[in-house]
Amino acid sequence: MNQAAPVVLFAFLSSVASGMRSAEVVCFPNCCDPSSQPMSQQSQKATNPNRDSPGMDQSQMHGMEMNQKNPMNVPRENFLHEILSHATSGTSAEPNSTPIPMLMATESSWTLMFHANVFLTDIQQSSPRGGDKFFSTNWFMGMAQRSAGPGIFTARVMLSLEPATVTGRLYPLLFQQGETAFGLPIADGQHPHDFFMELAALYDLKLGDKNLLSFYFAPVGDPAIGPIAYPHRASAMENPLAALGHHQQDSTHIASDIVTVGFTRGIARIEASGFHGREPDEFRWNIDHGRIDSWSLRATFQPGQNWSGQVSYARIISPEALFPAEDQARMTASIMYNRPLHHGNWASTILWGRTNSLQDRSIFNSYLFESTVRFLTKNCAWTRIENVDRSNELLLGELPLPPGFQEDPIGRVQAYTLGYDRDFDIVPHLTSALGAQFTTYGVAGALKPIYGSHPVGVAVFLRLRPFSGTVR
Repeated sequence: MNQAAPVVLFAFLSSVASGMRSAEVVCFPNCCDPSSQPMSQQSQKATNPNRDSPGMDQSQMHGMEMNQKNPMNVPRENFLHEILSHATSGTSAEPNSTPIPMLMATESSWTLMFHANVFLTDIQQSSPRGGDKFFSTNWFMGMAQRSAGPGIFTARVMLSLEPATVTGRLYPLLFQQGETAFGLPIADGQHPHDFFMELAALYDLKLGDKNLLSFYFAPVGDPAIGPIAYPHRASAMENPLAALGHHQQDSTHIASDIVTVGFTRGIARIEASGFHGREPDEFRWNIDHGRIDSWSLRATFQPGQNWSGQVSYARIISPEALFPAEDQARMTASIMYNRPLHHGNWASTILWGRTNSLQDRSIFNSYLFESTVRFLTKNCAWTRIENVDRSNELLLGELPLPPGFQEDPIGRVQAYTLGYDRDFDIVPHLTSALGAQFTTYGVAGALKPIYGSHPVGVAVFLRLRPFSGTVR
């Protein structure tokens, strides 16, 4: 990696944080102390004691009225408010009580938001297939929102500098596979994100007191399949590495030419997307385009402030460059839980993903449990446990695929990760953390001669993230 890249990243985040020092506190009553709510909310409660009276209509109507004026500053009291905040990737949702570290400001009738996550990581892995590398995984998201006609308009841009900060088109990650580098299949490595992760316009239209009709248009973005992708999930926000099941679970979070329509009523939402199915190519600085040839459906449920679940299904046309004749069916299901704590929170995800080749009917499943707890404000501990099917591509490593090669499951790999980091603050509105995590693996019998019986990996890192108020 270019040695100047960490300095450039730190300077960039510092300048953004310093330029938004007057940002409002992003804090919701579900996850923060009442004393840290914006004064406008406290004064409204004092002058209108009936606001919290039994019955959802008053609170929902009041929240929607506030949304028309300043949509992103509203406490997420129900599922409609969670959707209108649009603080996740694509149109996915987390539990309403999940804290969202960000900077916010207002400009005329616009509400502006910025949040990001940057890791500077050194990884060391055992096993003949293991690797060592210093690199950065990162993303930056800006959003602007305002009322427009009878609804709310949102514009969002998400970028990543990983094409520059992850050299060689991958970083080491034992047992990971998916996509290509230099025209060959990636084995034991994770590809970087594209520079353009999302370019999207959203429009939400209220239909009565309990219903919301939503539209999402993105030349680059996230169709309605799977939960929030791993870089943005609260349960994975402190982990600098990709999940091994990424390509069965949430790899579509960067797709092209997406149109999504969603309808929400009460605690339930149904969405349908059309998009271009081919995964981004290995040239990460450009925007890939193609006709809309794939589709997905997703149902999301928010039964309470702390819970969110989804099930989704997609038909994806020719997703992999090395297997252009192969189409896939993908299914996912997940449950997310966030528990607010005094000076912290506890976020967890259970996730299943499955891909089924429509050409040869080979099936790959992946299972994930991850959990992150923030305690005493500045401390985080987390785990990620995975059980994933791997294919015979791993036997070849990075060699070219032989003529007539057919990809088949070869066994399952388990990965067990534990990590810890602690915040320290140097620049206002920019929290930094030093951390480390340790991963050990359970290896399928067919892979032990290549990888050994007990490979391990260790990652140490510096994490940078803008924040305001008490939400880190």
